[in-house]
Amino acid sequence: MTRIRDIHGDEQSPTRLYRDPQNGWIAGVCAGLGDYFSISVAGVRFLTIVALFFFAPFVVVTYIVLALILPRRPQALYQGAEEEAMWRSMRDSPSRTLDTVRSRFRDLERRLQRMERYVTSDRYELDREFRHLDR
Repeated sequence: MTRIRDIHGDEQSPTRLYRDPQNGWIAGVCAGLGDYFSISVAGVRFLTIVALFFFAPFVVVTYIVLALILPRRPQALYQGAEEEAMWRSMRDSPSRTLDTVRSRFRDLERRLQRMERYVTSDRYELDREFRHLDR
């Protein structure tokens, strides 16, 4: 998969944390965090507001720093909805994604072994001869 570089020469990566001003209210920090951690943006905003009551100076400074440091989410970060869903599921649970990949490889290995057994068996030669007779 080819990655595009942004205007600063940094590589755009679907696994990177971005701020998302298009879906955000102020600078898009909460929207970016929600997207990155695959949780509701409303939930992140709610937690931010609750934290603001208890730790106002820390939350305000952290929000401003993140708004300045985090790059803006690129428009063409994903090549389509299918790719976006795939990357979201990987961020959501990397261990579950790894288990899914392992399971698929095990299934492919079993299918390949079954095909190899069939091709190297006498049954394959017999089926081939029957097909040849039908012509």
